[in-house]
Amino acid sequence: MSVQPAYNAASDVQNPQGGHRLADMPVHDPFILADSNSDTYYLYSGAAPRLNGVDRHGVLVYKSKDLEEWEGPYVVFAVPDDSWADPQHGAWAPEVHEHNGRYYLFVTLHNEGRPLEGDPVQGYAKHWRGTATAVSDSPEGPFELLNLESPVVTSEQMTLDGTLYLDEEGQPWMVYCHEWVQTLDGTIEAVRLSDDLSSAAGEPILLLSGSAAPWIRTAATSESEHGGLSSDAEPLVYVTDGCQLYRTSDGSLNMLWSSYEDGSYVQTIARSMSGKLEGPWEQLDPLVKEDSGHGMFFRTFDGEWRLVLHRPFQMPESRGYVYPIRDLGDRFGLAE
Repeated sequence: MSVQPAYNAASDVQNPQGGHRLADMPVHDPFILADSNSDTYYLYSGAAPRLNGVDRHGVLVYKSKDLEEWEGPYVVFAVPDDSWADPQHGAWAPEVHEHNGRYYLFVTLHNEGRPLEGDPVQGYAKHWRGTATAVSDSPEGPFELLNLESPVVTSEQMTLDGTLYLDEEGQPWMVYCHEWVQTLDGTIEAVRLSDDLSSAAGEPILLLSGSAAPWIRTAATSESEHGGLSSDAEPLVYVTDGCQLYRTSDGSLNMLWSSYEDGSYVQTIARSMSGKLEGPWEQLDPLVKEDSGHGMFFRTFDGEWRLVLHRPFQMPESRGYVYPIRDLGDRFGLAE
């Protein structure tokens, strides 16, 4: 039997209440769903025992009517005991998409007790890590895992930060990152999903590699934790994080993703030269630096584009920041 969440959307975590501002809310890998069914903005982030008073890792949500004051947090998902993931090993990069009348959670889970072949890289061991999908009839959960046995992509690969993408025929894909700990040069890949979004329905395709960004190649000539040579002559590595895909007003396909420049997190963007998921992808200029990243776009109920990301990288100091975005026709840019 699946263990129920320690809390759910009707329960409290650290005495939730209204009136929170983004500057006061510790969030990491923030994702905002603008839910037209309830005229409510939902901000999702990870829940952790040492930070949020829960007994296992999971997903939190805050909710707001105006993007200024937020109510919460509430726990909408907790890692169950009877799944492939360990409830004490983390829940990263949650995001929720409405699809075919239901709400689907994509969240990266882990099991350090299931090792993979290969030596550690920069002290990071290889083990089961992958994005799982869960479903609910409400953006407030509770969400239930669709596959208790394995992540969406084969467990032999360390993958993370999966996001939903619908192609021109309306077929669902998961776009995700293949972990640099396993590949050294991290990649962003895509795989067709089954109709119920529970599993892969084909072989993955490669979209881009972290080293493709000109600015990251320049940064890699100096020493840094990610994207550079470590002090003990570890291999050169390139990080890929937080992929998200959006179309501009002229139909151009843009991808948000993040990496490191001299040890500082960067929010950057790429564009498909074919307008299709398969690419090829060209790298555009970064959008935000200053240890900022893992962002996503959303549209307000007034139809305006916004970018939400976190800064700095480390919790519990990390906070969410919202930027106005301009649709420039073939690309997105920060509004001046």
